[in-house]
Amino acid sequence: MLALVVAAPAWAASTVEKLRPDVEHTLTRFKRTDRGIARLIEAAAGYAVFPRIGKGGLLIGGAGGSGLVYDRGKIIGVSRMSQITIGAQVGGQVYSQLILFQNAAALARFKANRFAMSAQTSVIAAAEGASRNARWAEGMMVFTLPVQGLMAEASVGGQRFQFTPATH
Repeated sequence: MLALVVAAPAWAASTVEKLRPDVEHTLTRFKRTDRGIARLIEAAAGYAVFPRIGKGGLLIGGAGGSGLVYDRGKIIGVSRMSQITIGAQVGGQVYSQLILFQNAAALARFKANRFAMSAQTSVIAAAEGASRNARWAEGMMVFTLPVQGLMAEASVGGQRFQFTPATH
């Protein structure tokens, strides 16, 4: 029997170690902001944490950042998010994002790079009690927390994600 072994890029393991402290701090911030988020994380099949997503625009905008992906609390990879938007927008900001995956199928879609968030995706600003009214949509739930900056926008766009498995 012939076995095929596909190794993750070398940068993935070093990126995990580089991102881990910021991701852990960001998870603590989300849980401190809304205590119900901890229960949602425990119940989720997996989650992705992006500690710093930079976003800016003037008519045409963009955003991007890297984060770690977990399967039942264990780091399984790195994800890079990119976004392009078109419409009335001005400013710049940095925010954190937490994506929860309701089940193994939703996590598998994310890992297979068949996952994108459209403008219609419901994103919840994390605040005390926000998790009580949060609902799963297409197998996911998304929370954000501001880090710095200010941006005003009425634009259309979507987020795309690129997942790379990590080796430990």
